[in-house]
Amino acid sequence: MKTLLKPRRKAPFPRTLIATQLKEVESDILEQVKAFDPSVAPYMEHICGAAGKRIRPTLALLTGNAFGGNVDDSRKIGIILELIHMATLVHDDIIDEARTRRNVPTPNAKWGNGMAVLLGDALFSHALSLATDFNSIDICKKVGLASKEVCQGEIMQTQRRFDLSLSKKDYFRIIEMKTGALFAAATGLSAQLAGADSDTCDALWNYGLKLGTAYQIYDDCLDLVGNDDIVGKTLRTDLESGKLTLPILNLLESANANQRQKLNTKIINQEPLDLDVLAGIAEYEGAIEAALDTGFEILESARRDLAGVPENKYKNALVEITAFLEGLLDECRR
Repeated sequence: MKTLLKPRRKAPFPRTLIATQLKEVESDILEQVKAFDPSVAPYMEHICGAAGKRIRPTLALLTGNAFGGNVDDSRKIGIILELIHMATLVHDDIIDEARTRRNVPTPNAKWGNGMAVLLGDALFSHALSLATDFNSIDICKKVGLASKEVCQGEIMQTQRRFDLSLSKKDYFRIIEMKTGALFAAATGLSAQLAGADSDTCDALWNYGLKLGTAYQIYDDCLDLVGNDDIVGKTLRTDLESGKLTLPILNLLESANANQRQKLNTKIINQEPLDLDVLAGIAEYEGAIEAALDTGFEILESARRDLAGVPENKYKNALVEITAFLEGLLDECRR
């Protein structure tokens, strides 16, 4: 299958401009542990101490700085969204039965599913309570709606496991809710807090939504081609749990009637969709390439959404993030 874009050199993730602000983000996230009862705090310290890429705070800070907004507001909205994201990861790892994340034992592996559910709930609730500090019903509502979207996306994805009737339209709707919603809130709400007009805020919301969608496509491809030790989390969980991701949907499109019937039997019996079975249905690597090309197209569209952002070094960094994600997509090429 011909690819739409050729591989490129991976761009660095643009943190330099806001390095000091991101250090404050890390400190503030760890500070949130103190908000919990001493009997709960050690568990939260384990969750909050597992540093990730902090993409959501980075997006919020770069957007706020691009519009000359209050850095404290941008940092705070970024932290709130990052805590919500961390809470969803706790629950994701339970559902996927993942044992590690970022080379650290998951809460469910360390303390069991029951405790992990409660810890995720507690962190989620705390993040939502922090949104009230803005003293803005609109901001609280939008944070709540973004959280609702994430949860609904997770529910819909769980509902459609082992479901061969899942369409690409369904898939994109799910990942826009599951992953895109918090990216969109990071850029859209930060632009709003910085005083951008409504049309520009909408464009920044769309920019974030597209970044999140492209990132999820990358994550779905990585689950098929990545290495557990290098990535730092348990992979191959999507196939084992029946998640039909974009590369798998591409693969199924080329299946003939007999192959589809055999696969239907496995779906009905909820048998794991192992790689050997899927590779025998159609051209496996071409299906992954097609998914990656889709990610590139989405990122190109995201760049166009930045037209209304003032020309400055922070806008340039927002453009560089799309190049960084393109580099991640390229790493999945086999």
